[in-house]
Amino acid sequence: MPVGPVGTYLVALSARSSLRVGACAALGIASADGIYALVAAVAGSALAPLLVPIVMPLRWVSLVVLLGLAAMGAIRAVRRYRAHRLTGITQEMPVAGRTAYFGLLGMTLLSPMTVIYFAALVLGGSGSSDPTVVERVIFVLAAFIASASWQLLLASGGALLGRALTGHLGRLLTALASTTLIAALAIRLVA
Repeated sequence: MPVGPVGTYLVALSARSSLRVGACAALGIASADGIYALVAAVAGSALAPLLVPIVMPLRWVSLVVLLGLAAMGAIRAVRRYRAHRLTGITQEMPVAGRTAYFGLLGMTLLSPMTVIYFAALVLGGSGSSDPTVVERVIFVLAAFIASASWQLLLASGGALLGRALTGHLGRLLTALASTTLIAALAIRLVA
């Protein structure tokens, strides 16, 4: 499973907040994947040609959102480091679980390539006959469960990383490294 800018943001969010917030964010990503799987299972091949004209504008929107998040994260990390307000990982909650869920759901929904990927899976696996309703439901559930498992693993890794790097300098360097990686991966979306 590849880790793109959204997955990197998930790890960074979990590292600087908590596993609970990271798990909510992970389920937001998995929900978006489930929605895309549902759309692909229902619409199939009819959807892919309609998305081609808007793929590049959506990539640019994704770039702007992710670069904004990276910049805000870096600025926040430097300000907190300078103010020496970093007292412990459990006392800092940058976002609530609901905000993390909907934020990552929205970020993931900005990626049209996921819809095209799921449509290709549905078309590639259908052969000469259309999948039954039961097969489509199983596909959607399996896509959601697989995505949730992977995203929760990333969130857990981020939470463990956050516990390991509780010092002022360690947290600053981790925040700056993750925001740099998010920006680089976001730029790759349009390059």
